[in-house]
Amino acid sequence: MGGCSPSQNEEPFLNLDKKSMLKSSTTTGGGCAATCNTILVVISIFVSIIVLTTYPTPKSTYHNLYTSLPFSDNTSISQNLFSLTRRPHVAGTQANADTAAYVLSTLSSYTVPSHITSYQVSLTYPISRILTLTRPSPDDTSTIKFDLRQEIYTGDPYSDVAGEVLPTFHAYAKSGTVAGQVIYVNYGRVEDYDTLKAMGVNVSGSIALARYGQIFRGDIVRHAYDAGAVAVVVFTDTKDYGGGGGEGSKWFPDDKWMPPSGVQVGTVYGGTGDPTTPGWTSTSDCERLSVDEVEMRGELPLIPSLPVSAADGDAIIRSIGGQVAGDDWQGGINAPVYRVGPGPGFLNLSYTGTQVVATIQNVFGVIEGSEEPDRFVLLGNHRDAWTFGAVDPNSGTAALLEVARRLGKLKKRGWRPRRTIIFCNWDAEEYGLVGSTEWVEENREMLASRVVAYLNVDCAVSGAGFHASATPQLDELLKQAAQKVQDPDNSSQTMYDSWISSNDSSKIGRLGGGGSDYAPFVQHIGVPSVDMFYGGGYAVYHSMYDDFIWMKKFGDPMFHRHVAVASIWGLVALKLADEEILPFNYVSYAQDLQASTKEFEDEVASMGISLIPLYSSIEKLKKSAIKINQQIKVIEESRFWLSSLWKKDRMEVRELNDRFLMAERAFTDRDGLLGRSWYKHLIYGPSKHDDYGSKSFPGIDDAIEKAKILNTPESWHSVQHEIWRVARVVTDASLVLSGKLT
Repeated sequence: MGGCSPSQNEEPFLNLDKKSMLKSSTTTGGGCAATCNTILVVISIFVSIIVLTTYPTPKSTYHNLYTSLPFSDNTSISQNLFSLTRRPHVAGTQANADTAAYVLSTLSSYTVPSHITSYQVSLTYPISRILTLTRPSPDDTSTIKFDLRQEIYTGDPYSDVAGEVLPTFHAYAKSGTVAGQVIYVNYGRVEDYDTLKAMGVNVSGSIALARYGQIFRGDIVRHAYDAGAVAVVVFTDTKDYGGGGGEGSKWFPDDKWMPPSGVQVGTVYGGTGDPTTPGWTSTSDCERLSVDEVEMRGELPLIPSLPVSAADGDAIIRSIGGQVAGDDWQGGINAPVYRVGPGPGFLNLSYTGTQVVATIQNVFGVIEGSEEPDRFVLLGNHRDAWTFGAVDPNSGTAALLEVARRLGKLKKRGWRPRRTIIFCNWDAEEYGLVGSTEWVEENREMLASRVVAYLNVDCAVSGAGFHASATPQLDELLKQAAQKVQDPDNSSQTMYDSWISSNDSSKIGRLGGGGSDYAPFVQHIGVPSVDMFYGGGYAVYHSMYDDFIWMKKFGDPMFHRHVAVASIWGLVALKLADEEILPFNYVSYAQDLQASTKEFEDEVASMGISLIPLYSSIEKLKKSAIKINQQIKVIEESRFWLSSLWKKDRMEVRELNDRFLMAERAFTDRDGLLGRSWYKHLIYGPSKHDDYGSKSFPGIDDAIEKAKILNTPESWHSVQHEIWRVARVVTDASLVLSGKLT
């Protein structure tokens, strides 16, 4: 579009015969006419080269082409998703190695140079599981032995490979055999145990029955251990995942809800990356911690646990007596009355797992930048799934391949990115962000100095409604991209229009939670990042029913939402890769930090804690952000049509971009969060009691929660210390933005 590429137009000039030019100048009419003609030819050649090198096809032309109908293809997305989800593909299995080969081959077919980087990591798999329930009551003394199986439904097209689905389990669960009376603990949150304590219920020595939802399953197990439980059973409640229950309730394949036998599996590991190589790369000959050393770090569970279905959870609930639970602890329509116990229901739980060192494969595709090849824009998604993984994660993998397909077509039209674009397809995310973390730990120094941004999509589509989270300097870029993409559910408006009109508004979330592969980039090395998706929580999450049929019937029947995600994902990447001056806005960052600080005022005001250091540092950041924006304006206003040829101008832009790039790194601290040193970012990190929860200033938040419990001068002094720590990194960021030494 818009003419030929520079290389095509320059070729005739480079092949001009110099002798014939000289001959024409000396033999034609002898005089001024020939000389003038020669001068005109030389001038025209010079001007043409200048125009072609200075004004090639505008990047915006390619960006507009990226979202045009001939480039968008829901058919290729559907085909890729179907191929990726034909078999269960858990990390470390041959089936998952086959999906890695598929991604590699597909990227290569799109003319994207690709390769695989492998790691040898510690993963766990189930060997045996036994769960029995005894009802020691005068009316019923029977024993139920749960079969712990997800049922194949009539007409299931994947019944031929259902035997490859792993038995339901928790990755990294502790092996052991225990028995005890059951106590119902609601969602297993800290506040739920506080409620039980207030009711006079002692959890010690019991088996905790918790329902999925609200918090990370690993934190459910940890909180149960802290309360004295000897094991945890986590069930999928119909209220949360089965459509609420009730007369005539339907479930998959007739409706989108989890069938009664469906089980949500997943990891209960509380760390990030291979637990045996904390902070360094997992290779075949590397140092590894022992099981005891890993347990001492406090990231692996210390009591056994099992996930069970709604049907099994219902049977256990019916065996529990004691006080009636509160209204917000009750189940769905037609559910039995939920009581807290203890007992008289009595559970025997036995779990045996095996821990092995398995090979995982990260797949990378690289489109090298033409002007700044040493600056990287990363697009990431993981590939491994607990079963078929149509939503989680391969809707994202299909969208990633769609972005690569479209950029491959742009390359054929003559486009080259200014900066290098890297497609990252991670492995073993489900076990604890293992693939992405190992790669970041291996390449930490290079990434910290060269990555412009990381753009993550995990579950690309699970339903309607667009959602995004980001570090604040990228907020405006996200909104601009959303304004250029048609709403897949309403063709009369853009994604942005529907986004701001939705009930949860256009508020962009923050990346404090540890639930996906952005965590190593934001929270460990401080890279500006984005996470986006359509839909949200969905009923068949992490079960064997998350398959292509569910997506085709309920998630995205026409695959138009997948197209929309690929469109906005690619547009953000193109702007970051092609804009001469990075489109970052740190004024937004300062405003966000100011609002987050204000939330602490009521909690600390009465304890003599001062927020002035933090407010002062944020004001410095705001001033530096305003100043760098003014510098950009001066550069843009002072340019004229040949200015980009001047080396000084190019170096000034490069230096300014480096300040943008490194400012996010300044929010990290080498010591990290107290007791959680891997998390280096002091602005965004997970809640101490919920790995999925996103917190601004997590260190301050942790200190306040501890001080509320202890209420000692020392504990409140720790709060003030954390405020000073955050203030220092914010000041550091303002200095980086200013670009001047003190």
